Amino acid sequence: TIKFKEYKYRTGERTTTELLNKLRAEMPAISGVEVIVDEEEQGPPVDPPINIEITGKDIGTLVDVSQRLLTFINELRIPGIEKLKMDMEARKPELVVSIDRVKANQLGVTTSAIGRILRTALYGDEVSKYREGEDQYPIMVRLKKDRHDMDVLLSQTVFVPGEKGGKDKHIPLSTLVEVHPVNTYGGIIHQNTRRTVTLYSNLLKGYNANLILKEIERALPEFDLPEGYHISFTGEQEDQAESGAFIMKALIIALGLIFIIMVAQFNSIGKAAIIMTQIVFSLIGIFLGITIFDIDFSIIMSGLGVVAVGGIVATNGIILIDYTNEMMEVEDNGMAAVVRAASTRLVPVLLTALSTILGLLPLACGININFVTLVTELNPNIYLGGPDSAFWKPLAWALIFGLSFATFLTLVVEPTMYYLMYGKKHPGGDGQTA
Repeated sequence: TIKFKEYKYRTGERTTTELLNKLRAEMPAISGVEVIVDEEEQGPPVDPPINIEITGKDIGTLVDVSQRLLTFINELRIPGIEKLKMDMEARKPELVVSIDRVKANQLGVTTSAIGRILRTALYGDEVSKYREGEDQYPIMVRLKKDRHDMDVLLSQTVFVPGEKGGKDKHIPLSTLVEVHPVNTYGGIIHQNTRRTVTLYSNLLKGYNANLILKEIERALPEFDLPEGYHISFTGEQEDQAESGAFIMKALIIALGLIFIIMVAQFNSIGKAAIIMTQIVFSLIGIFLGITIFDIDFSIIMSGLGVVAVGGIVATNGIILIDYTNEMMEVEDNGMAAVVRAASTRLVPVLLTALSTILGLLPLACGININFVTLVTELNPNIYLGGPDSAFWKPLAWALIFGLSFATFLTLVVEPTMYYLMYGKKHPGGDGQTA
C-alpha cells in the first residue's frame, strides 16, 4: 500500500498515474503469486471495468470456450487492458480417495467411517469445550504432525468387528482405499442458475473501457462460439446502463412536469412547445462542447448537468415569453413587440448566464482555495486539480456548455419562433392585418 501526500503538497512533474504505470511495468513476476497494481477505490466496491461473462451448461465446454476467448482477446493486442484473467481455477490439483466398496462391505466397514477418520485426522473433531470466563474455546483432536503426508493418513487403522464372537481387529486404511491424483475445478459459479465463467481486467490509466469493449465486440463475430453458450459484458457496463436509464427517466419526468406547468401557465400548447424546443436544442451545446474539448462524459454527473440546464432554459424561456405576451398587448406591430421584449430581456438573460458560468469555472477547472489560511495567514494556498475536481468537472462543464448555447437560443431562436407562430397573426405583424 502506497499513500501519497495530499494533492496540494505534491511537487515535481511526475503524476501518480505515471508512477502507477511504472509499478505495473516493473513489478517482477513471481510464480504462484497474483500481483495486481491498482489505485485506491473511492466509494462502494464496484466490478472491474472490463468484465466479460461466458455462460453455458457443460462445465468442460464452458472452461474451454473461456480459455479460447481469453487467448483470442489477448491476440487482438488491444491497448489499455492491464492483464485479462479468468475467475475459475481450471486445473486445481486434488487427491481422490476411492474406496473398495466390496471389500469394505465384507468386513463391515462403512464409507462414512472411513471418511470420518480422514476428516478427523486433517481438520480435527471437537471433543469438548474449554471455558475461560465468559469465553468458550473448542477442544479439537487431530493428528499432531504429518497431517498432509498421504502415507501417514493411510496408515491409520479402522475398526473391523469380529464375526460371531470372534476377536475384533483394526486394519490400515490402505487395504481398503486407493488414491488417485486428478485435476479439477476450483469452484463453479452460477449466475441466474446458469454456470458462468468471468474474464476480467483492470484498465490502464488514460484508456476508456467503453472503447476497448467496443473493439472486442466488433471482433467477436470471428470467434467460434458453440450453440447454447453466451457472452455478455457486465461489471461497470451494467452499472452504466442502470445509471443511464435512471438519468433518462429523470429527464423525461422533469421535461414532462415542465411542459405541464407551462401549458397551465400560458394556457397554450404552442408557447410551451417553443420552450421545450429550446431545452432539446440546448443538449446540442452540451454534447458539442464535450466533443470539441474532449471531456469525459459521466453518466451521473453530466446527466445531472443536462437536467439542470433544462430547468434554467425553461426559466429564462418562461420569463421571455411572458414578457412578450405583455408587449403584444401594448404594441400594434407583432415584430415590434417581439423585438422590444427580446431587447429588454437581453441584459437579465446575459447576466444570469454569465454569473452562472463564471461561478462554475473554478469548479470546472479544479481551482482550490483555502479560505481559512486566507483569513488567518493571508495565504489562500491556491492550486489546480485534486481528487474532488475530477468528480465535479463533468457536471460543471455540462452546465457551462449548455448555458452558453442556450443563451443564444433564448435571445435569438425563441423570439424568432414566437414571431413565426404568433407575431404574424398580430395586427400589423408583417405590415398587414393577418
